[in-house]
Amino acid sequence: MRALTVISGGIIFLSVFVLFGWLWGTSMAEMAAKAFIPIWLLMAGINMWVSIRFAGYSARDEFPIFLAVFFVPTIVAGIAIWRISML
Repeated sequence: MRALTVISGGIIFLSVFVLFGWLWGTSMAEMAAKAFIPIWLLMAGINMWVSIRFAGYSARDEFPIFLAVFFVPTIVAGIAIWRISML
């Protein structure tokens, strides 16, 4: 359940990035979506660290969840970059 919350938070975070970029133009929206990816990698890593450190999960248990938490919003970002570049 927590993973779904974090994934939806990532998609909302991406939409905020793209919307603020869109206010300054199409190229800035594409750049904002590209900037989202490394920032989201850092945030997903912090989420994994918190789960390992404070919730008591092992890195082996948490790594597949990290991959899902990172890649689902990143794939949505890739689709957004592709769609924005077509405009």
